[in-house]
Amino acid sequence: MHHKMKIFRMFFVFFFFVSAAFAGDFYQDFAVTWGGGRARSFDNGNSLTLTLDRGSGSGFRSKKQFLFGKIDMKIKLVPGNSAGTVTTYYLSSLGQFHDEIDFEFLGNLSGQPYVMHTNIYAQGKGNKEQQFYLWFDPTKDFHTYSIQWNPQSIIFSVDGTPVRQFKNLESRGIPFPKSQPMWIYASLWNADDWATRGGLVKTDWSKAPFYATFTGFNALSCPNYASCSTNSWFSQSLDYAAIEKMKWIQKNYMVYNYCTDYRRFPQGFPPECSIA
Repeated sequence: MHHKMKIFRMFFVFFFFVSAAFAGDFYQDFAVTWGGGRARSFDNGNSLTLTLDRGSGSGFRSKKQFLFGKIDMKIKLVPGNSAGTVTTYYLSSLGQFHDEIDFEFLGNLSGQPYVMHTNIYAQGKGNKEQQFYLWFDPTKDFHTYSIQWNPQSIIFSVDGTPVRQFKNLESRGIPFPKSQPMWIYASLWNADDWATRGGLVKTDWSKAPFYATFTGFNALSCPNYASCSTNSWFSQSLDYAAIEKMKWIQKNYMVYNYCTDYRRFPQGFPPECSIA
């Protein structure tokens, strides 16, 4: 998450006394954390729209926390000329040594593809960015963006297709989020100093207000190892077919990978980059 937004982080958190499947009610389970009336629930609490105008963006978070989970959110992104805008959906704990799992969607000029940005922080350290073009128009309809977080790995998926896997390699000295409960945050904000072509394309405020809509929230979660151990997602990893799908997406739609950025890491890539 961009450093200027640290004060605005939004998180949904789901913390259960028993293992549970959970379908979100935005009235009951989430709180608008900034932007005032720019964030509005509708459809009996099943959906929520965030708004960005010249005055402010907006965001919301869950009222509870959870440790590990399988989380789905359907999002329809800002349509038309969305350059300069960023829509986020991510998990995070708090503090200097926080953990975080990010989806960010960087807007673009009309007709140009969105960039889906992913990142992972463990014990306050990120720098694990991978970015993708989406293979569909994310503004025409809702699409499901999922995070599966268990002790073995973190898997990012789009409409059920995995796009990224970050394995637990603590045995090799690589930090992995596993002990800090996290909220899930969502926000829509202006980042035209960096979001589109490195800040070259600015937000066109004549097109404001901008809207992003969230619906179809669902979570499988539990509070501890003992209660999670009987759940398939808690020990699930990608099988061969899923890995092949992920590799195909990465080959055809990945536009940035920190593990191949020689200029950024002239002294050598992070250790996880060389571990299969």
